[in-house]
Amino acid sequence: MQFHDVRFPPSLSFGSVGGPQRQTEVVTLANGYEERNTPWAHSRRVYDAGLGMRSIDDIQTLIAFFEARMGQMYGFRWKDWADFKSGKAALPVAFDDQSIGRGDGASASFQIVKTYRSGAQSYRRPIIKPVVGTVRVGVEQDELQEGVEYEVDASTGIITFAHPPDPGMEIFAGFEFDVPVRFDTDRILTSVESFHAGQVPNVPVIEVRV
Repeated sequence: MQFHDVRFPPSLSFGSVGGPQRQTEVVTLANGYEERNTPWAHSRRVYDAGLGMRSIDDIQTLIAFFEARMGQMYGFRWKDWADFKSGKAALPVAFDDQSIGRGDGASASFQIVKTYRSGAQSYRRPIIKPVVGTVRVGVEQDELQEGVEYEVDASTGIITFAHPPDPGMEIFAGFEFDVPVRFDTDRILTSVESFHAGQVPNVPVIEVRV
């Protein structure tokens, strides 16, 4: 897998701009009506890391990170400050933030997911890169103990129980998470003079499927 399990410096991603992107194919018919379709089941996040640069030291940190990833070659973790928790950003992680499935008495492994709701519609987003040490898991009203009753694979976002949950039992999880991304360019153009004049480099970053 062409992915380095390291996080882009959070202090630099804090000032970035970005968010989810969808791909919708729109066809306008002869009568003026539209037909819309999408080949994507999941959205794809895009960011501009350049806007987080505040000093020449930040630029040097960016260049070092870029070179270590060999440009677009290797992916890495990215903290999306606008969406990095299972619940509200201002609240601590709780084990029952998200419902991730129900037991069937046989399945022991469950993918961490985050559900986005608006009205009667919802979207379940697979969480592939949870942050180590932040994942809390529970079954029904009981929180479980990591390392004893379950394990978390931080590289896939899969929770594995020591014993499969009983049929019908609701499984919950709370967590912080990163977005798997890569640089969307093989070059970074910087100028100390331009930076001091208020111009920042363009450093596009895009989510990858891993």
